[in-house]
Amino acid sequence: MTAFALVYTLHVLAALVWVGGMFFAWMVLRPAVGVALEGPMRLKLWVQVFPRFFKWVWAAVVVLPITGVGIINLHFVSFETAPRYVQVMMGLYVVMVALFIRIQGLQLPELRRAVEHEQWQEGAAALGRIRRLVGINLLVGLALVAVAASRPGF
Repeated sequence: MTAFALVYTLHVLAALVWVGGMFFAWMVLRPAVGVALEGPMRLKLWVQVFPRFFKWVWAAVVVLPITGVGIINLHFVSFETAPRYVQVMMGLYVVMVALFIRIQGLQLPELRRAVEHEQWQEGAAALGRIRRLVGINLLVGLALVAVAASRPGF
């Protein structure tokens, strides 16, 4: 395996974990949990799910820029010679990281506190805010994947 193939593979896998995880959570897990569990149990489940998923997201947050810079250096030589779509992808990555940090730093602690104190309405409101932000982040991630996929192969 060439250096480029290894770096590119790690890059794609990191994006797949993050965007695919959001897709699964939004499109599959969330509706199933809504049907299968009552409010308090639903909130308790999400308090357990998010930290487990966020460990993988943090790995992606670290791997993506490292491998992205590697791809730029191995394929385009420098940032100056990289095409415009690479800059668009970098900008969308920054948006995704900002949304993720907001979820983990602000919304998840609110959800956790509400569940610990059995304040179910506040917990439901916090979960609703997380759901909206994850939905936005999923759309940004899918747009980023579409930008990447629309480019001709290396």
